[in-house]
Amino acid sequence: MGTAVITGGGTGLGKELAKQLSAKGYDILLVGRREQPLKETVQSILASGGQASYVIMNVRSRSEIEHTLSTWGAQDIELLVHNAGVGYFGPLESSTDEELVATFETNVFGPIRLTKALIEAVPHPRFTVINVISTAGLRGKKNESLYAASKFALRGFGESLQKEYEESPIRIVNAFMGGMNTPFWDNSDHVEDARRFRSPSEVAEMIVSQYTETEEIIIESKK
Repeated sequence: MGTAVITGGGTGLGKELAKQLSAKGYDILLVGRREQPLKETVQSILASGGQASYVIMNVRSRSEIEHTLSTWGAQDIELLVHNAGVGYFGPLESSTDEELVATFETNVFGPIRLTKALIEAVPHPRFTVINVISTAGLRGKKNESLYAASKFALRGFGESLQKEYEESPIRIVNAFMGGMNTPFWDNSDHVEDARRFRSPSEVAEMIVSQYTETEEIIIESKK
């Protein structure tokens, strides 16, 4: 198999997807901003007999995307997982413009730019894109207006590409998952007890087992 690129791949769902896709035979390329978690995940995969590497890249930066893609050897990429994401929660009136910009640059502009750059980099592209969206892309939720808006946007992007490339070897999969028990909630009081959510390993297993057979995966948060 070829290479699976996973953004936000150092922790949480990205880390578990990397481990499980490695077990399926993919070479793993992790993308993220913080070197230490990326390095630790790579070492874990290597210790298990897989192949993995990482690159420091901020998905909010168009120039970093373009520079990084030029060094990847994009012809080998068979899977691109848009997993990196941020969330700011609370009433709309308490949100800031900085939070709005960060949310859309990470959750929407990054995946759009990276997908477009990958399509343009390969003469005859044949790969699958998985958009990790959240059930906030299916229905609005109280105190999640910015987050839900960004996820609805990513959903629309994915559904449009499904139609645009339906006669091509490019596949687009939208994965809608509810809350997970990850460090995502460590600095937020939006969720009282994340332990009631599914684990990243459980969600990763469900995505990996389904993405080759369907273009839409829905995983609710409660076990």
